[in-house]
Amino acid sequence: MTASTDARFVRGAKFLAAGAAIALMATACGGGSETPEASGSSDAALKIGSLLPTTGALAFLGPPEIAGVDLAIQEINDAGGVNGKDVEVIHRDSGDTTTNIATQSTTDMLGQGVSAVIGAASSGVSKTVINQITGAGVIQFSPANTSPDFTDWDDDGLFWRTAPSDVMQGKILGNFMVSQGAQNIGMIVLNDAYGTGLATNIKGAVEEAGGTVVAEPMFNEGDSQFSAQVDEVVAAKPDAIAIISFDQSKQIVPLLVQKGITPDQMYFVDGNLSDYSKDFDPGTLEGAYGTQPGSFAKDDFKERLAEIDDSLEVWNYAGESYDATNLVALAAVAAGSTDGKAIAAKLEEVSKDGEKCTDFASCKTLLDAGTDIDYDGISGPISFSEKGDVSEGIMGIYKYDGDNIPQPEMEEAGAV
Repeated sequence: MTASTDARFVRGAKFLAAGAAIALMATACGGGSETPEASGSSDAALKIGSLLPTTGALAFLGPPEIAGVDLAIQEINDAGGVNGKDVEVIHRDSGDTTTNIATQSTTDMLGQGVSAVIGAASSGVSKTVINQITGAGVIQFSPANTSPDFTDWDDDGLFWRTAPSDVMQGKILGNFMVSQGAQNIGMIVLNDAYGTGLATNIKGAVEEAGGTVVAEPMFNEGDSQFSAQVDEVVAAKPDAIAIISFDQSKQIVPLLVQKGITPDQMYFVDGNLSDYSKDFDPGTLEGAYGTQPGSFAKDDFKERLAEIDDSLEVWNYAGESYDATNLVALAAVAAGSTDGKAIAAKLEEVSKDGEKCTDFASCKTLLDAGTDIDYDGISGPISFSEKGDVSEGIMGIYKYDGDNIPQPEMEEAGAV
């Protein structure tokens, strides 16, 4: 976010005033061995890998996240790089939890001596590689993992994220549905760390606000049939339905429509808050809402991203990816090293309690002058806890238009 957070928020939802001070992405494998290159030094160039989806159920998130990383790398190198050398970036596909792509990609990047890996987008995918990455003494820095499980993961202080925990998204979405007049809530839930964690927090918020969760059928990654889940949730006669999925929503939504569920009863989450203009007839989702961690992408940021990838149509987690990359580089400057553990030891320090700065160049100037910094990014204020979580964040609430495209409606800040 920016240094003057309050001025950037659009207030106006009654549920937010009613009380949600709060906090996606979805869903553990063996350790790896640290290579000499990965340990880094003051002489080695900083190498950053990205483990982001170009295939699988979250492939729509890959382009904006990769563009965010590449934009940061370009600006870092334009400002002189890290410790006098250009930063190198290695991109690899994460796939999803139905494949072993993430493990193969991670092995490749570790073999090339990366000091940090930006990714994965899916919490489930991260769980398959977190031990491999952190066990090698390398930072894993996710722009999109929201599962609460990572807060207390045994990661030797090497797992960090710029997306707030689903404690925040779940509470905000649960409160918002009740504020819209829904008392009986249904959920269709992806059965993984992301889906079940988010569902738990939505349910808690709904019940605390006086509502009831009347049905919460689950499905597994890789499933292609959702009629049983739709039948179960519709039979419970909910006022609203939270669809907690990835691109399975493309199959779930038509089934809900066939059963008479209207768009204003549907609520989406960050895993499926996407442009459906090419998937559904116009008006199919008009009036539906969804939540997405992070500030709305501003026009100037979109323009800068377009110089990297002019085909972008969504900007989900681009800001978080950009900020994660900048923070790794700034911590490396502060540490005077490309060693993963040395960089990790400086991440909390560069995120708070210093002089405010909002881009790599200005922050690096302060660090070079011996000044403590407080990096405030595109996605928010990013003040890290000692466990690698952001301690405050922004949640965007979007509303679908007649072309089935989510449009910014309001933002809310919350403590995680």
